[in-house]
Parts: sequence; C-alpha cells; structure tokens
Amino acid sequence: MADKLAPERRSANMRAIRSRDTGPELIVRRALRDAGFPGYRLHRKDLPGRPDIAFLGRKAAIFVHGCFWHGHDCREGLRRPRSRQDYWLPKIAGNQARDAKHQAALRAAGWSVMTVWECEAAGQALGDKLARFVDSAPGT
Repeated sequence: MADKLAPERRSANMRAIRSRDTGPELIVRRALRDAGFPGYRLHRKDLPGRPDIAFLGRKAAIFVHGCFWHGHDCREGLRRPRSRQDYWLPKIAGNQARDAKHQAALRAAGWSVMTVWECEAAGQALGDKLARFVDSAPGT
C-alpha cells in the first residue's frame, strides 16, 4: 500500500517524533516525584540502553517505551504498518531484540529493570507500581 502523505509531509511527521521527554516519559517522571522518589537521573549514556530513568544508588533502571515502536502486545503495539512493511516489521523486531540485549546487560551488572509501556502511563496504578519497583531495588 502506498503512503497517503507526500514524502515531505511524512518526513516532517517522522522528525517530530521525539525519543526524549515524551508525553509518557513525563507522566512517569511526575508519578515518581509524587511518590517521593525525586533523585533519578535521565538518559545515562554510561548505562546499557541509556535508560530513560535511572536511580544510580538503588541500581534501578526504568525504560519508557512506545507501544508501536517497541512492539508491545497491546492494541496499539499489535497494529501493523500498512505501508513499507518490509522496512517497519524488521525495524520493530530489531528494537525488541536491542531492548532485550540492553536489559540483560543491566541485569547482569546487578540492576533491577522495569519497562513502562505507553499504554500503562495513563493508568491510575502507575505511581504504586513505580514505588514498589524502586523500593524493591537492591541498591548498592
């Protein structure tokens, strides 16, 4: 199926998609602060996968993933692109493989790892879930 947008418009749309400070990420950060956990660091380049949020002393890493881009098994994540599937399906599968590799490397280094999906960021139980995760992290 051909793309309905002109190449210039599609390019502009894709450029507008951010990888940092996304809506779901800001919701997670706000929930962490509201739960009493303000001491996190953002996008640490020295950690595998550059977790969106890292509690260095607790060795806890949180990734905030978009459901479509990382192939979550929710309604949005299971949606398949209608055009250029030969590009997008391997791209999403590669994202999933890379995510698994980075999480395994963090766990091997003694870190606790949590993934918050875009669809979960709107849920009421997010703050409690995050607090339980951070509280249970092993620390140093």
